[in-house]
Amino acid sequence: MPPVVGVLALQGDFEAHARLLRACGAEPREVRVPAELDGLDGLVIPGGESTVMTLGIEREGLAEPLRDLQAAGTPVLGTCAGLIMVDRDHLGLMDIRARRNAFGRQIRSFEAEVEVAGVDGAPMRAVFIRAPWIEEAGEGIEVLASVDGHPVVARQGNVLVAAFHPELTDDPRLHGLFLEGVGR
Repeated sequence: MPPVVGVLALQGDFEAHARLLRACGAEPREVRVPAELDGLDGLVIPGGESTVMTLGIEREGLAEPLRDLQAAGTPVLGTCAGLIMVDRDHLGLMDIRARRNAFGRQIRSFEAEVEVAGVDGAPMRAVFIRAPWIEEAGEGIEVLASVDGHPVVARQGNVLVAAFHPELTDDPRLHGLFLEGVGR
């Protein structure tokens, strides 16, 4: 049985995440309400706009169920706004503080080659759109990649975050790294 991985489908390109999860052998499931968290082996919190995501999470009563899911050991991947959502100031799933729009506004969006520890092969093509970076990191944070000296990929326990949009490329390696923690 392939692992069932939820993709928070309140905003963002959750369909592109589902495509990459399928390419890695997982079965994606869109999550919009707490009941859809039942039976998940992992969860992706995609990019989008963190304020809109926060409002959607509050509206649907998802905050505590998301915290409970992660606390129970279910792996979580947060990308771009998903990185912001897992930080201390939002869901508190990871001991980091994100800086929103850290690289600049929309006009300052860019692509870069990023070497991610634990990902074999050539550097990943990373798409940064109004991207955050990790401004503060607690002791248990493992930084896996940085751009211009700023952490952009990190892991703590069962939570993996990336400041960029891996779903906008055809490279499934970040999703593959995440799925290594999803008991196949």
